[in-house]
Amino acid sequence: MTNQTKTWQKPSLLAHKTGLMNKVGAVAQHHFISEVDGHPVEDLMKAYGSPLFVLSEQGIRDNVRQLRRAFETRFPRVIYAWSYKTNYLNAVCSTMHQEGAWAEVVSAFEYEKARALGVPADRILFNGPHKKRSILERVVEEGGRIHIDHLDELYLLEDVAAKAEKKISVTIRINFDTGYTQAWSRFGFNLESGQAMDAARRIGQSAFLELRGIHSHIGTFILDPRAYAAQARIMCGFMEAVEEQTGCKIESVDLGGGFASKNTLHGTYLPPEQVVPSIDQYAEAICDVMMECKNNREARGLPFPTLILESGRAMVDDAGTLLSSVVGTKRLPDGKRSIVIDAGVNILFTAFWYNHAVHLTSAVEGIPEETVVYGPLCMNIDVVRASMMLPPMSVGDVLHISPVGAYNNTQWMQFIEYRPAVVMTHPDGSVSVIREAEDLACVVAQEKLPAHLAEF
Repeated sequence: MTNQTKTWQKPSLLAHKTGLMNKVGAVAQHHFISEVDGHPVEDLMKAYGSPLFVLSEQGIRDNVRQLRRAFETRFPRVIYAWSYKTNYLNAVCSTMHQEGAWAEVVSAFEYEKARALGVPADRILFNGPHKKRSILERVVEEGGRIHIDHLDELYLLEDVAAKAEKKISVTIRINFDTGYTQAWSRFGFNLESGQAMDAARRIGQSAFLELRGIHSHIGTFILDPRAYAAQARIMCGFMEAVEEQTGCKIESVDLGGGFASKNTLHGTYLPPEQVVPSIDQYAEAICDVMMECKNNREARGLPFPTLILESGRAMVDDAGTLLSSVVGTKRLPDGKRSIVIDAGVNILFTAFWYNHAVHLTSAVEGIPEETVVYGPLCMNIDVVRASMMLPPMSVGDVLHISPVGAYNNTQWMQFIEYRPAVVMTHPDGSVSVIREAEDLACVVAQEKLPAHLAEF
């Protein structure tokens, strides 16, 4: 009789807990993702290290083209402006601009970055509540498009325009209750209280400002397209009232962003495929109202406005992946399994509000257990996933975490660990480093050490 050697399998003890999955109810996770955009995970890790962000150029282009197609086939005049704060790496922004996107910025830094990339000033929308005189002077001189956030900014901008002896076109940001989302009342002028109309009248009386646009942003990760239909209807109504009371002519209605990506918010138990609307659903809700507005205005011999969108997350999130290696395993006092990976909330800030999809990158044998996925930081809050079913992991195993393309490369911070490299895959099959991994020289470059502290 021939002896057959069986594959050794790491033993495990599972406590059967009421209400939780156990050895009987758990299903082994056989699905794994061994490639990113056609590139083997093993090759990427060998070439660029761990952890590693991977962004797909083709994924970004596909998302932007889908958005533009969805809206431009439903409304005749549409401008899409890329939200720089979502991911302002040069390679990402340039890809967006090659696809026809304008730039939407919220700070002097972002405005300067867009101009340095070659974006014309008149294709930059300058939002945000903080604009110093120096940057306003530059934007006025260069012909950028300024969205006014509050009265102090209005007065400052008017003074800048007066000293420049220019009459400039401006947009005001307003906020209101759609009935579907929590109002973002800290930005712009409130509609219900009359602040927005007061601001419009004030601009209408100015010798140096002309009101040409209205803007609102109703929130983030909005899952109900009806919120956008309500937003568009309210904006169109406000446009009519402003034109009637001030005599100005509104040329653009900016609905901001907030479209959700295929991610899973904490507390959401259905998969994103079931709860996140498609871009076409968002477009249908918005454009039905905008076309009604257009037809009503044309029937009265009035021009209709350009529709402006500033979507960020939905354009880049699912084009981003984080690859991270297991560096430790342990049992917690309650018996729950945990693993430590080399990527924490310092570079994956969105883990605070998303249950990111985490996949194996190779087959792992063993019985899945409820597992906590920790990052490498010496902070108790460094939790990448509070609970998920994983088989027994070993040091060196690699996890695929996605979608992570939105906000992580702008909100990350240098804390305890160096920030890793970011690479971009290209349609021709090549890979480029679009941000080098940090080292000590990079981190301390801005520091100055007083001479008397240089020796000890």
